[in-house]
Amino acid sequence: QVQLVELGGGLAQPGGSLRLSCVASGFTFRDYHMSWTRQVPGKGLEWVSGISGGGTDTFYADSVKGRFTISRDNAKNTLYLQMNNLKSEDTALYYCAKGSKYYYREVDYWGQGTQVDVSS
Repeated sequence: QVQLVELGGGLAQPGGSLRLSCVASGFTFRDYHMSWTRQVPGKGLEWVSGISGGGTDTFYADSVKGRFTISRDNAKNTLYLQMNNLKSEDTALYYCAKGSKYYYREVDYWGQGTQVDVSS
């Protein structure tokens, strides 16, 4: 069965960095678009970033553009989100999600989430 396991959340100071990883199993990873979303309690889900199966096409929300980088290692079935210059408003529960073969927002599986807290 499909499994998505997020790693790498934690506490960072404003201006600091964290790297999230998502280890995927149960499907042919390289064939599918993937994404990162985040949720703050009381607010809706925000699409943070998406990436095509081959890694050539990426999407970033305006709120993270220039600070976050999405990437994937298809040999390791792993999705990454490098987060630099973190801000307090980046504090959220971050989810890895499996998209379709054509669009990262056509999600059928989610990870369990990893908490990121940005605070001094």
